[in-house]
Amino acid sequence: MRKSPLGLFAGRVLTTKKKKQRWAISTYKRRKLGIDKKADPLGGAPQGRGIVLEKVGIAAKQPNSAIRKCVRVQLIKNGKTVTAFLPRDGAMNFIDEHDEVTLEGMGATQGGAMGDIPGVRFKVFKVNDT
Repeated sequence: MRKSPLGLFAGRVLTTKKKKQRWAISTYKRRKLGIDKKADPLGGAPQGRGIVLEKVGIAAKQPNSAIRKCVRVQLIKNGKTVTAFLPRDGAMNFIDEHDEVTLEGMGATQGGAMGDIPGVRFKVFKVNDT
């Protein structure tokens, strides 16, 4: 006994069966349901604006030893709070609380944290003093 039909008129049955089977593949399901976009604080956008809530120092992962300068930012578009890295030397001196900043991704694979900074997925690249 065969599981799938054979013959000249079996095309529609085979395609509907294949469509149903594709939902078992996790990457297909994530793409079709838009799960990655829903989980992203920026909502799939390349950049986002937010208000600085506080300055924080995050310890680097082993074997490095440093305090990475970061800020907690509340996004304007949806109110979510994220941690963003401040690149370059002395960047923390240019930012105060309640300033408006523009964020972008750090450039890590799959939108994750980059390098030795745990849990930080975004970086500040522009400051608008308000």
